[in-house]
Order: sequence, then structure tokens, then C-alpha cells
Amino acid sequence: MQITFIGGGNMAAAIIAGLSKHPEHTIRVLDRNQDKLDRLNQQYGAQGLTAMPAQFSPQEVVVLAVKPQQLKALCHDLAPRLGGALTISIAAGIRCDALARWLGSERLVRAMPNTPSMVGKGISGLFAAPAVSPADLAAAEIVMASVGSVVWLEREVGIDDITCVSGSGPAYVFYFIESMMQAARDVGFDEATARQLVLDTFDGAVTLARQSPLPVEQLRSNVTSKGGTTERAIVRFDQEGVKAAIVAGAMDCRARSIEMGQQLSQD
Repeated sequence: MQITFIGGGNMAAAIIAGLSKHPEHTIRVLDRNQDKLDRLNQQYGAQGLTAMPAQFSPQEVVVLAVKPQQLKALCHDLAPRLGGALTISIAAGIRCDALARWLGSERLVRAMPNTPSMVGKGISGLFAAPAVSPADLAAAEIVMASVGSVVWLEREVGIDDITCVSGSGPAYVFYFIESMMQAARDVGFDEATARQLVLDTFDGAVTLARQSPLPVEQLRSNVTSKGGTTERAIVRFDQEGVKAAIVAGAMDCRARSIEMGQQLSQD
């Protein structure tokens, strides 16, 4: 499969890295930054392009990996050259109906990956426009599964839903890690030890949650002995509304995703 990335930023580079492990794929990347193209070529064998190809073929996949604010102009430039190619957009917010208007094509898949894709541990939500064939679905899944797991969404609003959970979710986790590392430093651990204690705790807790048949609520309860040290911390979290604030923040994230989509999808 030939896959052309338009934009060679961090997320594109992560997907290219994953795809490069499968030599049956031919990878091209279009970007104005020659240093970036050279690096992607040296590391992953991607062919660098500094100008838009004159024509794409219906058999290839085009991945739109530019900032949302740049996407409309890009699509207008791409439209006469697209040649019916399957198009995957990883740009946040831009709806399929807008992409279809700008590109003159309904052979579209939207994807919402997250930053752990950079280490092959991502998860991506995918939504396909009605015109997408089963073969196209399989091709899109191959592209996004190269950096982690994939969840197909039945409705396009699911992209906003998944944004507030997994798309932005790594930032929530990093925020909690920051807080725990601050606590570790406050009780006297040096930076390196604080980092090790917290990251290994997160890694171990996630592994346990994956491997245990118990729900996470039960795993948390198992550590929270009545009248003990963990209970004291959980009581404070509840008093401060930590869980409610996390849920509310995720809903605010979803609302902003919908708002951005409406703004950026206008003609």
C-alpha cells in the first residue's frame, strides 16, 4: 500500500515509524521543512516531497496531518489532484461534511489518535463516511493500528466523545503524575527518585488493572483499608471534589471539541 502523509509533524512521524516496520508499505511525506524530511527518510525510509504531487491514484491512501487551521486551504489545493484516493484526516475538529465539500470526495475517514502513539501505545478513534468501502475501512485500520489499538465509532460525534477521554486523556494522566511527583519531592525525595516512584506506580497500577478480572473500583477499594492511610487520602480527594472535577473537565473538553469543529468546518 502506498501512503502519502501531508504534514510531517510529531503524530505523522509516529504513524510513519509504525508503518515502517512493515516493508510492504511505500511511504511518502510532503512537508516544507527539508530537515524534517531528511530525518524521516533516514530513520524510516520515507520518501520526502516538498511539492504536492500532480496526481494521486485511487489505490493509495492520503493522510492529512496538518494543523486544523491549515486544512481548508490544503484541501482546496489537493482536490483537483486527489484522484479518488482514500483520505484519512487526523486534524481535530474538521467534520466529514466540510472535508467532502473542500475535497470533492466522500471517501473519507476521520481519526483521533493520542500522543502515546509516539511510543506505539496509542489508541485511535475512527469514523468513516458512508461512502467508505470495507476495503477502505481495512486500509484505514492498518494505518492507525500501526501505533496502537483502534476503536471504530458509529457516529461522527463519537470523535468529540473520544477526544475528551483518550485524545486529551494523556494530559489528565500527566497532570496527576505531576501532582504525585510534587508530593514525593515535598516529603524529601530527589527528582530522579520521585520520578521513578511515581512512574513505576502508574505502570504497575495500569498493568494490574489490565490483568485483573476485578473492576478498577474494587482494585482501588482493596488498597483502601478502613481507617488506614489510603482512606485518608481518598477522603481528602472526595472532599476536594477531585473525581467530579476530572469528569467535569472531560465534559468541558468535549464541548470545546464540538465548538472548534463548528468553527473550523465553516466555508
